[in-house]
Formats: sequence, C-alpha cells, structure tokens
Amino acid sequence: MGKQKGLWLLVAAVVIVLAAWALSKNNQPKQAEETPTPTPTVQAKELKGSIKVGFLIPLTGDAAAYGEPGKNVMQMALDEINAAGGVKGKKLVGIFEDAKCNGKDAANAMQKLVTVDKVKVVIGGFCSSESLAAVPIAARNKVALFSAGSSSPDLTGKSKYFSRDYPSDATQGSVLAEVSYNDKKWKKVAFIQEQLDYPLGIYKAYSATFTKLGGKITKQEFPSATTDFKSLLSKLKAEKPDALFIDTQTPAAGERIAKQLKELKWTVPVLLSDAISGDPKTIDNNKEVLEGALAAEYGIDVSNPKFQALLKNYKEKFGSDVPFQSYAQTEYDAPYLVRDALLEVGEDGTKIAAWLQSVKDWEGASGKVTIGSNGDRVGGHVPKVVKSGKVELYTK
Repeated sequence: MGKQKGLWLLVAAVVIVLAAWALSKNNQPKQAEETPTPTPTVQAKELKGSIKVGFLIPLTGDAAAYGEPGKNVMQMALDEINAAGGVKGKKLVGIFEDAKCNGKDAANAMQKLVTVDKVKVVIGGFCSSESLAAVPIAARNKVALFSAGSSSPDLTGKSKYFSRDYPSDATQGSVLAEVSYNDKKWKKVAFIQEQLDYPLGIYKAYSATFTKLGGKITKQEFPSATTDFKSLLSKLKAEKPDALFIDTQTPAAGERIAKQLKELKWTVPVLLSDAISGDPKTIDNNKEVLEGALAAEYGIDVSNPKFQALLKNYKEKFGSDVPFQSYAQTEYDAPYLVRDALLEVGEDGTKIAAWLQSVKDWEGASGKVTIGSNGDRVGGHVPKVVKSGKVELYTK
C-alpha cells in the first residue's frame, strides 16, 4: 500500500507541473504576427508613395504677417488635393522653409530644398527678394520655381524655370501713376521707399509712367531696420509734394510711417503699396491718416465659387477670415497648378517649369489663369481707395 501511495503522489506531482506549464503558456502575450512591426520594406513603399513640394515663405519677422496665413492657405490646398487622391495615388508633402523675406536666407533655404530634400518643384518665394535669390539656384538644379506672391518686374523673363500666378508690379505702379497724374492732377509725388526689391519694383514702374506723363518724383529710402521716420518725412515735406507714396514691404513698416505722419501733423494725400492696403487691421488702425489714400491691388472676384469655398473652408479650419485675400487666392491656386503639372508631365523639374509657362485659361480661385512664356501672369491691378477704414474700388 505504501508503494502505491508513493506512485500516486508522483503522478499527481507530474499532473500539477504539466497544468502549471499549460496555464503559463496560455497567459503569455499575443505573438508578433497579430501586431506586426513595420518592416523597412513597408516604410520604403510609403515614402515612395509621396511627392515632395518645397515652399519658400517668410515665417519670422514683420513679413510673417503674410507668411503664416499663406502657409495655412497652401497647406489647406495640399490637404484637399491629398484627400481627393493626390497625384495618381501619391501624396503631396509640403516642406516649408523660412525664407525671411530676404535674399540670403531664401538662397540658403532653396539650396537645402534642392540638395537635401531633392524636390523638383518649389512654390515661392513670397517676397520678391526671396524669388530673385532662388531663381539662379532653381535654374542650376533644373527645379521649377513658382511664385504666388512675388511681383517685382525684375522677375519678368528671368528664367525658363520661374513663373508666377501673381501679376507683376509693373501694372500696380503704372495704374497708380495714371490715376495720380490724369485724375488727381498731381504734378509732384514724394516717395518714402523701403530698400527691398518689391518696393523698388513699384517705385520703378510708378516713376517711369508718372515722369513720362510729365510728373516729378522726389524720394527718400530707408533700410528695413528703420523705426524712426520723422527726419525722412520732414525732408519730403519740405519738398512740398502734392502727395506722398508710402512704399513698404510690410504693413508693419507702413503703419509706423502713418503714425509718425500724424505726429508731424503733415496732412497730405497718400498712396500705398498693396502690402499696406491689403491689411485690414493697418487700414482700420490708421483710418484718419489714410482716409482717401489710393492703392492698386490685384482684384478678387467674390462671386467665384472657388474663391467662396476658400473663404468658407479657411474660416471653418482656422477660426478667422482669410487675411490678404488678393494673395490668398493665388496662394491657394498654386498647389493645384503644381498638381496639374505633375499629372501632365510627371516629376521632372524642366517639364514642370515648361508646363507652368504654358498655362492658359486655367480656372482657379483667382479666376482664369494664363501665364506667358516670360513667366508672368496675364492681367494686372485695379485702383482702390480707402474710405472710412475700408478699401474699395476706386471710381472717378
């Protein structure tokens, strides 16, 4: 009986051990096949399924007033394109670089986009100085460069790799010069001009038309770091001009000048670059000084359904109205134009650039887009006037 008892104890021990082993196995975590770790092959396929698009915009400094909403508008367009299937199933990925509204930083940013990120198309720059610096780099690397905001006449015909859907300031300057001389009967206009490419382009275009008509120009220039304009304004006041043209790159600089104009108690008719007139806040904050001020802007068509959709979707997504709407419309169109170029000619910078310079009657938020072989959008600016803190269409 003792031997049988011992045998039964041994059997029981074995059963307990086997049961414990089985229980521990059942309680182990699920195996890797149910939650697979992505392999390098899967990651490579995801990367291959995207197309990089570079962006050059000012994200710091005074010009960030344009850059931040511009980035929002263009990213919104990219998101819409990707939601609709991208480019033949490939996602458009935006790489946004801060070009800081100057040539040096724009050149560095452009160099990074073409050599490190290996992009074939860049949307930018916004400021004319950004684009002027980026064009040679785009040409050397055979990368298409497409601007939605640069308006300097010096960019016209600059390169077969550059084009823009925002019009040249040649029309902004000439329109204002004609209104000044023919409608307002001004014979002498003073300029206070920031030393950057965009304001210089406006000055050149205005001066060429105004002097040809018989008018005279007097001018004071200032570097972008300037904050005290009283001495410059006093010199211009002494010239006894019929009007003063505030020609700045950013609304911030324009607002400083307007405030100091008021402090000097100089009451004079004013003209504005569209950098200032396009900022509702600056206009409203200085409506007393700027009442009756003339500007020329690239017009918007509020009845355009694509433009209406842009306004609606932007407000829903970002909780505010679209600022600088004349720029926003072309910024919104730019990613869509690039998408269509990619669909037509593929990921080849030279072919993309050629396609963009052959666009005709393309329908966008900014209306029908036609771009000539010189890279310029066909069409131009219309005269505007400030009334009670609002910018309205100018009529005689």
